[in-house]
Amino acid sequence: MKTRLIALLSLALMACSPDDPAPAATTPSDATTQLDAQEVVETDTDGSSSPTVVELKAGAVSLLWSAKEGTLALRHDADERLSIARQDWVLGTITALDPTLSYDPYFYEISEPHPLHEGAEDLVWRACETITLVESSEESLTLQLSFSEGFAATVTVGLDAEGRYTLTWVPTSQADQIALFRVAATVDPEEGFYGLGEYFDDVNHRGHVRPMQFEFSEVESGYNEVHVPVPLLIGTTGWGFFVPSPYPSVFGVANQEADRFQFTVATGAKSDSGLTFHLFSEEHPLDITQHYYEVTGYPTLPAPWALGPWIWRDEVDGQVVVEEDLEKLRTLDLATSGYWIDRPFAQAVNSFDWHPDKYSDAPAMIEKANDMGFRMAIWQAPYLHSSEDSTAALLEEAEEKGYLPELATTGGLKWGPTIDYTEPEAFQWWMDLIRFYTDMGIEGFKLDYGEDVKSVMVGFGVRLPWQFHDGSTELEMQSQFVRLYHDVYAATLPEDGGFLLCRSGTYGDQVNGVIIWPGDLAADMSLHGDEVSDGEGGTYKSVGGMPASMIGGLTLGPSGFPFYGSDTGGYRHAPPDKETYMRWFSQTALSTVMQVGTNSNDLPWALGKDKVNDPEVLDAYRIYARLHMRLFPYVWTYAERLADDGRAIQRPLGLAYPELGVHPWDTYLFGDHLLVAPVVVAGATSRDVILPPGQWTDWWTGETHEGGQTISREAPLDTIPFFAAAGAPIPMLRETIDTTAVAVDPSVDSFANDPGRLYVTVSPGPRTAFTLYDGTAVTQETNEVEEGRTITIDVTPGELFAQGVVIELYGLGLESPMPAVRANGVALDPSESRGEQGAGESAWSWSEARGGTAWIEVPAGAQSVSVTLPSGT
Repeated sequence: MKTRLIALLSLALMACSPDDPAPAATTPSDATTQLDAQEVVETDTDGSSSPTVVELKAGAVSLLWSAKEGTLALRHDADERLSIARQDWVLGTITALDPTLSYDPYFYEISEPHPLHEGAEDLVWRACETITLVESSEESLTLQLSFSEGFAATVTVGLDAEGRYTLTWVPTSQADQIALFRVAATVDPEEGFYGLGEYFDDVNHRGHVRPMQFEFSEVESGYNEVHVPVPLLIGTTGWGFFVPSPYPSVFGVANQEADRFQFTVATGAKSDSGLTFHLFSEEHPLDITQHYYEVTGYPTLPAPWALGPWIWRDEVDGQVVVEEDLEKLRTLDLATSGYWIDRPFAQAVNSFDWHPDKYSDAPAMIEKANDMGFRMAIWQAPYLHSSEDSTAALLEEAEEKGYLPELATTGGLKWGPTIDYTEPEAFQWWMDLIRFYTDMGIEGFKLDYGEDVKSVMVGFGVRLPWQFHDGSTELEMQSQFVRLYHDVYAATLPEDGGFLLCRSGTYGDQVNGVIIWPGDLAADMSLHGDEVSDGEGGTYKSVGGMPASMIGGLTLGPSGFPFYGSDTGGYRHAPPDKETYMRWFSQTALSTVMQVGTNSNDLPWALGKDKVNDPEVLDAYRIYARLHMRLFPYVWTYAERLADDGRAIQRPLGLAYPELGVHPWDTYLFGDHLLVAPVVVAGATSRDVILPPGQWTDWWTGETHEGGQTISREAPLDTIPFFAAAGAPIPMLRETIDTTAVAVDPSVDSFANDPGRLYVTVSPGPRTAFTLYDGTAVTQETNEVEEGRTITIDVTPGELFAQGVVIELYGLGLESPMPAVRANGVALDPSESRGEQGAGESAWSWSEARGGTAWIEVPAGAQSVSVTLPSGT
């Protein structure tokens, strides 16, 4: 690489100045980003030279090394997003590693460590004292780090692509005395922080300490409920920090200083391998997740029918009850695509059979369900029951063939030993056992538990040793076991997608197509950590109910898990009351996956201890379940787009619109064009809603509001505050849809059998285009004309939706004269009611619903519809 020699020191210092704009962005050519390293070189008195500034640059993003400052600075155009200074590289060293300790970094981050914590008495934190550039090339640079007492390391920085860098930090001396690595960074003191997997207390991590593993907690479960930790931190100024390390680790997120975060990991005996992490940068923070996917793999999509709604019971009584539920769902006209059977259904946990006393003909049951348009799934866990005759032979085989991991004690495992999926033959053996179910038509699994491999024994730094076939221990498997557990089940799903509902997860697990459910949340509207009465004069700290569920889904999406479905109605302390149940199902209807069930078997037609069939509950549920299914074309379009832009489908408001400078946990975007503001406070019948920039039309009333303000919205029990971007076409399925799965029964309205006409719901507004996953393109544009205001909607059919379109143009106003409607330039006379036109004809009708609605029905083919509202409307 040729370097540029700049003789004047003043010019070199100018290049170092953080106040100066970054060098101009390199223009990519032929869709290829140019990678470029630039050096500013200073001449010493002896004639030698050393770079003072090295810039690894691609497009608008650069990582700038400054010798004068001793920093690495991540920049986007002229803006510095993140910087790592010399003193931010820290080693945690000890005289000799103690193999009985995990060196749990969580206890070194919290302000008041637990008195029972078994830490290293001679632990010394050593910050880097000197840092120098060793070498650089067009795509990398290497730094030498020196610490006190002779500790040393190198950091190699690689430019992978525009906006993505890999940094590898490797000790070069005394690695056997390094227990922990810590790296910190300086960031914007006011920005929000997102990602880090599933958390239940807040979407914004500012001010929090976030461990990447289970730790003790004061909530009623006894631990912190960190089921899906993802070591990806996203700043709203547009950067990402990702550490693909399996070891116990913790993030301190602006918990000590407003403009700082730090990451600490306990590598212990594996410290000689060092630490690798990644820096990402994008113009918008929603785009950081795509870089994470580039490193760890893009999500595999579940089957379309896996988005639900799903219905399930806890401890269902058997085949008779299952079939009664299936018939009830169709009789009551409740849109549903899936039903799973929770345990127990077999003779024992993983006896791989059906209990003969409860399931007389399981294949016939599955066939009946499929005929009615339901896909079937079952509950599973990674254990072999150790005290049942029905699993004795399997357990003996597993022990003889070495299919079980070695561990100090089996105490605490739920039913018996777990399987060592690192052993290839054990992996294949378990997969073959699963096929007993998939061969008869089971197409999905609810994967419970699998979180027994922990890096600490009782949460205080003491190890409980595990040994796996591939040489790994509990220190790696505390995060990686669940990935292997999910791998084996994912391998048995249909090629065109299945259903994998998982309680736990880890970075990279999204490639298995997992849908996360948040475990056993409370069947109420409590916040995570709320003090709640136990009804007997005592209290407990709640794991959280419906609000925690919503927050969990919003933290997961940007963290790389775009599909999420909570137990609608909750689990702990069930049954939920009527208010909780109705608020909850209205929110899960506006999420990626809707699944409905509690541990007290509350269903839309049987709620509470007395299993009351409440008409208000049932009627509202019918509306929301069908709304969820009707939104399938909209949601699936964003699912398909994950491979193109990586953006979360459910997006916290503060991440979607960082310019607002607010980070509420109770308001989110569902795709680009839907704004959801659930009622999350018990007893509330209204709430304030922060509207982002633009114009937003109330889904129910058709009233349009200017964005950039907070409004108050009435919210009776059957209504969730819910807005669409004005002018944005929202593609939907027909109003009668029953299932997205294939159905044999002709009375079941199946999308898989017949996509039917596309429905488009839209209000007047700025020009907005929406291209569906099948290529169908819909554009709305509103213009002022001499006659008044004209709304034009153009539709170009795609491969799937090619049978015509029904346009629901709402929010037109109730007091205006009737509009003039044209289809492809031909004036249409209004019909008395919808559906009066003949085949291949266009028609329109008027409704006062949703603030004045024009229903326009047009046949197959490219269509241009115009609706002109007289002046003054």
